[in-house]
Amino acid sequence: MSYRIQSGDTLSGIAKRYNTSVSALMKANPQIKNADLIYTGKSLNIPGSKDSFEPSKGGKPGSKPGSSTGSSGTKGTQGSQATGTNGGNAPTGSAFDIAKSHLNKNAGSLKLEKNGVGSDMEDWVPNNVNCANFVSACLEQAGLITNAQHDNSVMGLQAKLDKDPDFKRVSLQDAKPGDVVSFKVGSGQHVVMFAGWKDGKPQFIGSNNVNSDGSQRITISSMNYPIMSIHQHRG
Repeated sequence: MSYRIQSGDTLSGIAKRYNTSVSALMKANPQIKNADLIYTGKSLNIPGSKDSFEPSKGGKPGSKPGSSTGSSGTKGTQGSQATGTNGGNAPTGSAFDIAKSHLNKNAGSLKLEKNGVGSDMEDWVPNNVNCANFVSACLEQAGLITNAQHDNSVMGLQAKLDKDPDFKRVSLQDAKPGDVVSFKVGSGQHVVMFAGWKDGKPQFIGSNNVNSDGSQRITISSMNYPIMSIHQHRG
């Protein structure tokens, strides 16, 4: 969620309005160096009120936002050693295999993991809107996009894949596991990856709003939303 700063706004006032804290706003907006100095017309990333910056079980805190290092900025092919921002120890396999390895993890915990997909997910993204954050990170870890192509919005990721000559739009009938599927959901959008067919129904894997508090978890399921696009890597 983003907010455009209005005349008279203060960081503490914005934090109160969105049920968050000044420190969380600072963390979600690393460009702000002084909590008492914000500028009218600039956009702020608003963290969710239920966001947690605690480490996941077995994991450690300490990732960014916006501080990823070690990426070569090169792209590989499905099945190659990933060139994600963790600078090594990336999983080997397709984007689908990488996504599947995180099944049933909460997005809020995954994005705080220090290696692999978690290292490429941006921490400030609210726990109920991590779909593009997760898909982008899986593509990065598979070596299919660069860190600069990572996008936390569905429309932003869709536009970047449209511009990438290594991706092409395909129909659902031609989709393969790991293809990026963007849906129209009410007045918003959702993005996942194609996961194959089951009982004649297409299945999709992604960060989905299935937890009781509205936050997301990595799951596989069928979906009946209108499809906006399906992007397939040409490699």
